[in-house]
Amino acid sequence: MRRHAFSIAAMLLLAALPTFAGKILPQSAGRWIATTGSSLLATNTTSSSSGPAASQAILNEYGWVSTEAANYASPAGSNTEAIQATVFQMKDPTASYGLYSYLRAPEMARANFTDHSSMSPERVLVLLGNLVLDVRGSDLARFQPELKSLVAAVKTHAQDGPLPTLWQNLPQKDMVERSDHYILGPQALNQLLPGSFGESMGFQTGAEAELARYRLGANEAELIIIDLPTPQLAEKQLKELQKKFSVNGSNPATGAPALYATRSGTLLAIVSGASTQTEADELLGQVQSGTEVTWNEPTFQFKEPSIEMMIVGTIVGAGVICLFAIIAGLSFGALRLVVKRYFPGKLFDRKNHLEVLQLGLGSKPINSDDFYGYSAPAGKPDLVDRKLPDRVALRIFR
Repeated sequence: MRRHAFSIAAMLLLAALPTFAGKILPQSAGRWIATTGSSLLATNTTSSSSGPAASQAILNEYGWVSTEAANYASPAGSNTEAIQATVFQMKDPTASYGLYSYLRAPEMARANFTDHSSMSPERVLVLLGNLVLDVRGSDLARFQPELKSLVAAVKTHAQDGPLPTLWQNLPQKDMVERSDHYILGPQALNQLLPGSFGESMGFQTGAEAELARYRLGANEAELIIIDLPTPQLAEKQLKELQKKFSVNGSNPATGAPALYATRSGTLLAIVSGASTQTEADELLGQVQSGTEVTWNEPTFQFKEPSIEMMIVGTIVGAGVICLFAIIAGLSFGALRLVVKRYFPGKLFDRKNHLEVLQLGLGSKPINSDDFYGYSAPAGKPDLVDRKLPDRVALRIFR
């Protein structure tokens, strides 16, 4: 009977718990608990007064995989303590970095949750590997412990990897803070840069872009840097832009906003919104260009000497070598004579290490001791094979 009562109580307890069971978002974060009825949401649009809208088409451009959302609230709190958390899973950290930069607005100050996190009173954006966490509510600054707990729980599901570095080519002088956006498709560019330039920037060939806003005197202008796979594609894209738009005054009859552009290697730098060519050139001159591939410049400075200098150098070099050989030979000969005089048979011409290889062209046997005035002991016969033919025998003496 007790066993049945315990089972009934456990079933009632489980039924009373919230039904949310997300793959990435946790059941609770600090004193926040996922409210009953929260579920996985596949949202088609992400918009906020604190940032631009991200339609499903833009999410797909960046490499969207899935979206998960949940509502959180404090059990003892009021409705003002309810928040909504959304996490976007992207195909890789590059895609999530692009979405994070797209959703972030300039008024969202830098936060301390991760290296890439931003915060406003109504919104928090956090980049976590291939995940982007988007939290919305009211006066979110008072929920620091809960936000940190939520970030830590989501981070356990993130996949880390390298992030894009194209932003390093952007000039830092006069740039509006947090106005830079990493772009991987035409629709995102059209949302951020008026003029419908997105389809003409080469994204179909694998280009990537960075867009930022700059203060030019009393006005503001946009600078976009496009990195294409090869210098040839970059040059081709610039020519296509000059045909469709007024680029550096090339086609003013189009009626489109004036663009000012320059190419360096695989990079295209384009300024929109500048009032004069001088303003645009000042900004374009600050762009950090990448490595340039050149075919007409040597990798080091080298000047070939004249034929006269090469001949003189050859003669002088040969003379130096001959002089060194003569000095070395005389020095070695003098050393050998001195050693033979004061240390006979000790270092050079030791009898037990001397071998004489000779052709027997005469009838007299040759003794190696004859070369140095050495006489064999009396009574010791010469070890000579007298049966060898005269004048053709090869004799070896030790």
